[in-house]
Amino acid sequence: MNEKTSPLGAWNYCSSSALKRASRQLSQLYKDVLAPSGLTITQYALLTQIKLGGATPLKLLAKTMVMDLSALGHTLKPLQRDGLVELISDDRDRRVKRVRLSDKGEQLWHEAHSLWLDAQARFDAAFGKEASDNLRRTMDLLASPAFATAFNAARPVEE
Repeated sequence: MNEKTSPLGAWNYCSSSALKRASRQLSQLYKDVLAPSGLTITQYALLTQIKLGGATPLKLLAKTMVMDLSALGHTLKPLQRDGLVELISDDRDRRVKRVRLSDKGEQLWHEAHSLWLDAQARFDAAFGKEASDNLRRTMDLLASPAFATAFNAARPVEE
C-alpha cells in the first residue's frame, strides 16, 4: 500500500499500526526524561499501579495493565531483583500472590514521579491540555474490556 492508495498515508491505514507508532515515539520521549531514574516508562507505570493499589493481587495487576501473567512476571523480575517490589502471600488465601513496593521502591517511585511530572507537562504543553485529557480518555476506552467486547462483536459495514 502506498500514499496514493491510502488517503491517510501508509502509517494511518491501520488504527493499530498508527497507535503503535505513536506509542513507540511517546515511550522514547518519556524514557529519555525518566532516564535518570533508571526506569522505563513501563516499569514506572507498573510501580505507579502498585503504589496506587497497595498490595495488589498479581492477577488484578495484570488485568489493570492489560498484560498476561507471564508478561507481568517478566516485567516484575528486574524490579524484584533490584529490591523495588516484594511478592507476598495473601492473608486469606496463601495461593494468591500480591505485589507491593518496598521502601526502596517507594523512594525510587517518588524520584521517578517528579521526572514523569516533567514529561507529562511537556506532553500537555506540546499537545494541548484539553487534547491530552481527551486522548487519555480515548486510550482508557480502547484499553477497556467493554471495548474488546464491542470489537469482537462488531462486523464490518458492507459498502
